[in-house]
Amino acid sequence: MYIHEVDLDETVLSKLIHFSEEWTEENSCYGYRPNDKSDIEGNRIFFAEEEGSVVGYLFGKVYRSEKMKSIMPEGTPFLEVEELYVVPEKRSQGIGEKLFGYVEDTVKTEAEYMVLSTATKNWKAIFHFYLDELNMTFWSARLFKKIEK
Repeated sequence: MYIHEVDLDETVLSKLIHFSEEWTEENSCYGYRPNDKSDIEGNRIFFAEEEGSVVGYLFGKVYRSEKMKSIMPEGTPFLEVEELYVVPEKRSQGIGEKLFGYVEDTVKTEAEYMVLSTATKNWKAIFHFYLDELNMTFWSARLFKKIEK
């Protein structure tokens, strides 16, 4: 497996949009829709490749915390992971874990934390992945209930 950071060009953009269209068809996340260029621009992009094919990606951006005092001190640099995706046929093979670890190692001089939100419908599996396998810490939750009329 080859994991590396890539620059956004038309080929990378096309791959990311294609993956997001496939992800949308999976219907595995609440409210997920295909990306467009504006969703991707300005992010750092990392690809996981096997035998010359992209099998997963992660993109996100480094921010400094603002108005998050209950979570971290003002001005703390953190990488907000926007998306972490592995193609369905390659899931549960350690690709997401390796990709996350590579990004963590790459940004450790720029950020003190990696932060993400998830809207997955399979929250038990995703919590196992992020908490047990990636050693993340559960800090907050945002829960939703549709108001019936």
